[in-house]
Amino acid sequence: MKRLYLQIYLTVVASLVAFALIAGALWWIFVEQVAPRHPVEVAAELAQSVLPDADAPREAQQAALEELAARMRSNATLYAADRTPIARVGRMLPPPDPGRERSGLMRRTDGPPAWAVRLADGRWLVARVPRDYWRARRPGPLLILALIALAVGVGAYPVVRRVTRRLENLKSGVDALGSGELSARVRVEGRDEVARLAESFNRAAARIEQLVSAHKALLANASHELRTPLARIRMAVELMKENADPARKAELERDIAELDVLIEEILLASRLGAAPGLDRAEAVDLLALAAEECARYQEAELDGQPVSVRGDARLLRRMIRNLLENARRHGAPPIELRVSRAEAGAEIVIRDHGSGVPEAEREKVFEPFYRRAGASEGAGLGLSLVRQIARRHGGEARHIGGKEGCFCVTMPLQGGPE
Repeated sequence: MKRLYLQIYLTVVASLVAFALIAGALWWIFVEQVAPRHPVEVAAELAQSVLPDADAPREAQQAALEELAARMRSNATLYAADRTPIARVGRMLPPPDPGRERSGLMRRTDGPPAWAVRLADGRWLVARVPRDYWRARRPGPLLILALIALAVGVGAYPVVRRVTRRLENLKSGVDALGSGELSARVRVEGRDEVARLAESFNRAAARIEQLVSAHKALLANASHELRTPLARIRMAVELMKENADPARKAELERDIAELDVLIEEILLASRLGAAPGLDRAEAVDLLALAAEECARYQEAELDGQPVSVRGDARLLRRMIRNLLENARRHGAPPIELRVSRAEAGAEIVIRDHGSGVPEAEREKVFEPFYRRAGASEGAGLGLSLVRQIARRHGGEARHIGGKEGCFCVTMPLQGGPE
């Protein structure tokens, strides 16, 4: 039993059932056992003294039976020991069964039940149970307790469900916040502990959203501010004298280019984290984008078929470029890029002939700035941006290679999978 409201509700119902059973048992012990007996039972004890002996004339027995039936307010029939009728008052009641030897209630199919009482001299007194007796016995203490328990149980369900529904709403808000929806809030209902818990969650969520937003803004502003000194450094390199060391100059230009790419990727990552959706969406031919990017790399080989998806062309271009750059930096030529259709939609597969990625690290390489053990440089933001862009377009990026480096990106087609 994992649902909280069921646990609470069943606890309430079980408590009510236990209360009803205990109350019923106490009622039976202290009330029913000392309650007045039925008139027929009392009459059975008095019948021996009221009725004449078994050998008395039938007229005397008839008169005594009429007096007894009047006191009982019931029809009655007096039988001899051999079940032959002696006297009756009202409708003739059937005799007890031949094998019956004890007094008790007789169930009948042709009418209401009757009491059969055996007298000391062997005669049988049969009397119909008055209808007001059964009305007095209904509903009875146990039935009343059961109805009370049922009423309380039905009334307790909406109360318990309301409390636990608020807890479920709070859980949904926590799940939404944990999945990255920083604007998730829960509705505050009531003034009890659950309401105060919801208020605390909303305050915490607002604080987290504020901190993350401030962090993203700081990152974006810092990346933007780095562009200015970077531009000055590049201009200083261009103004260097002709007699400057060419190797030193080339190394400085390479470092500046790497720093420029890193800043651009940081800005892109910050923008992707801040924006909930795509800035724009249009039909994009992945094969055409891949051809343009492969032209930048002599060791890249392109194959495939035209495939159209709906998305942002600039982001998709950056995704393909990062895949190629990752293969160039961490793999070995030749680099094979294929664009095709698959059951899941559009598929981009890039393979290089390097040493590949160990199975234990195939998910970690998508983490920002992940550095493999023994590697001289980290992965940067390239593959992290690949996965973010793929997911922003409703797809996924994953490593599927064995001993070689092989990455696959799948995205839905423009009109859905075919």
